Amino acid sequence: MAMAGCSETVHNSGSSAMMATAGYAFAPPAARTFCAKQPRFCSASGHVKEVKLTDRRMAELQSVNSSVNAKVRERNDASAGLGDDWRIAGKEGDCEDIAILKKSELMKRGWPASALLLTVVTLGGSGHTVLTVRTDKGDLILDNLTGTVRNWSRTSYRYFARQSQSESGKWLRIDS
Repeated sequence: MAMAGCSETVHNSGSSAMMATAGYAFAPPAARTFCAKQPRFCSASGHVKEVKLTDRRMAELQSVNSSVNAKVRERNDASAGLGDDWRIAGKEGDCEDIAILKKSELMKRGWPASALLLTVVTLGGSGHTVLTVRTDKGDLILDNLTGTVRNWSRTSYRYFARQSQSESGKWLRIDS
């Protein structure tokens, strides 16, 4: 469900397209609760909107994606008897917990939170959360379902919404 309003500027950079947004979207309810407890993961502060993607930075993205995927056992909140509960994954967690851990790991390595955006997608009608990394070579996806870091346009997901880069706590509808 999207609301009319804000649209962030996007463009094609090199040969890889970046996500276009088309107005506000409702944030997942559990995201609002998480952001109230962990505002640094939801803040739009920071001037870097795209990271310059070097070979070293790409290797770092691949390393974080693979290492987090290897060390966290996927566990659905519902199967654990929990409601939707966003948190930083420990030894286990569901897709958004794993995406948050990847964001945390990259932030510890100096990546700006403003270029690391939690993103809600669907595949076959099921909701899923991934981490979008905005780079000068396009928007890259870190996903707990694959060890491969890919451009968003080369996944089979239907993109719904992602965190805003310019307004803390806001989410934007993705125009895909």
